[in-house]
Amino acid sequence: MSRNMSTQTQMKAWVVRVGLAIVVAVLPACESNATNQDASKPAGGTTPADVQAGEAKFSANCAACHGVRAVGTKQGPPLVHKIYEPNHHADMAFQRAAENGVRAHHWEFGNMPKIEGVSSADVEQIIRYVRWLQREAGIY
Repeated sequence: MSRNMSTQTQMKAWVVRVGLAIVVAVLPACESNATNQDASKPAGGTTPADVQAGEAKFSANCAACHGVRAVGTKQGPPLVHKIYEPNHHADMAFQRAAENGVRAHHWEFGNMPKIEGVSSADVEQIIRYVRWLQREAGIY
């Protein structure tokens, strides 16, 4: 009987070790998807010349809600966030949002109205700027 209890104790210890190993292996994946605003903020470095036009258009048309450098405000979500990476929100999603507006679905900021007076070419420049910010933040 004591041998049987010893085997059971060893088995329980093994199960605990395996469980801990799984938790340790999965944690990095969970952390990479967590909503951590500080980790999502891009560096405050100089904007490259090839995206400065997009930065100016973003500042004029988007920053009031999406914040300076797209880090979000109380009126709108951060675009420098894993949710808005190209594999989840392709560039066309940004085009449609500006052209038609978008119903709130990831955040509780309310619906986004369409943006008047912004051309498709303007939005392309804004997208290039946002994608640069996202790369700077290590999102993709």
